[in-house]
Amino acid sequence: MASPRAAAAATASGPATASGPVSVVVGDEELLVERVVARLVAAAVADSGAGVREVTGGGLNPGDLASLTSPSLFDAAPVVVITGAQDAGKEVAEELAAVAAAPPADVRIVITHAGGAKGKALLTGLTRTGAQVVDCPKITRIGDRMTFVREEFRAAHRRIDDSGVRALIDAVGSDLREIASACAQLAADTTGTVDQTVVARYYRGRAEASGFAVADQAMEGHLTEALEVLRWALAVGVSPVLITSALAQGVRLVGRVGAAPRGQSAAALAAELGAPPWRIDKVRRQLRGWTSAGIARSLAAVAEADAQVKGEGTNPGYALEVAIRTIVSSRDSR
Repeated sequence: MASPRAAAAATASGPATASGPVSVVVGDEELLVERVVARLVAAAVADSGAGVREVTGGGLNPGDLASLTSPSLFDAAPVVVITGAQDAGKEVAEELAAVAAAPPADVRIVITHAGGAKGKALLTGLTRTGAQVVDCPKITRIGDRMTFVREEFRAAHRRIDDSGVRALIDAVGSDLREIASACAQLAADTTGTVDQTVVARYYRGRAEASGFAVADQAMEGHLTEALEVLRWALAVGVSPVLITSALAQGVRLVGRVGAAPRGQSAAALAAELGAPPWRIDKVRRQLRGWTSAGIARSLAAVAEADAQVKGEGTNPGYALEVAIRTIVSSRDSR
């Protein structure tokens, strides 16, 4: 029998209640995994009034599962949470698969598994038991992070427009836990629609000082502005490595968008390149003045800066400034 499988929504609003005695939460996006587990446990406790017993897969010894899943003399059948099941030893993994296939009466079991190659046989066995499986894959695409932000505000009964979403991601970065925290703070501390102006004011310059802001100024040929934003970014603690990464992404994206068929839509190109359509539109506006030779020079400059900020040099700020000057001059040359 195939197991029911649900993909966790951007806010991990997946299943609020367990459909059976065993649930398996799969993925390495920690925040989403934690949210799904919390909701499953809350639903199970509300249903039975049972206590919760939580252990790690790596901390289990053979025979431990029998006592964990047994009700105590004065308590209802427990809710057992086993995190990091991929770290369980061979014997424990076999016991876990057996318990999941035939769980004790009234016991609810919630298991998390990172979903990689480690412990793959156990995961395969668990999914074959008929357990409810919830996927929480890593959110890596910009478009998915933007969806996550919108869903966070929707859950808080607030509205954020597209400019606010972009500004928030630029200000906070790609870590989902930090993005969620920022969404919660903005939803609680502001009123009305959250837009770029609100985000910029709330973060007091972080949005303007992100690595992507530096890259955008450089790719558009604005040397003075790029250097000004660079110095501010470094002053407020933006990592030089993140700035070189943003510069590299900016140069590569200009190259890839410039090489694409002229009539290709932004949506189609966005899907192909893994970037949101608004980013494609912005890069197309940046294309003026760029040649393949200029892009090649810029990539070489960014690679040199990357090596410098990662230990080969002593002054990351100077290395970044040299890269920015090269990018701007490469754009202007025809």
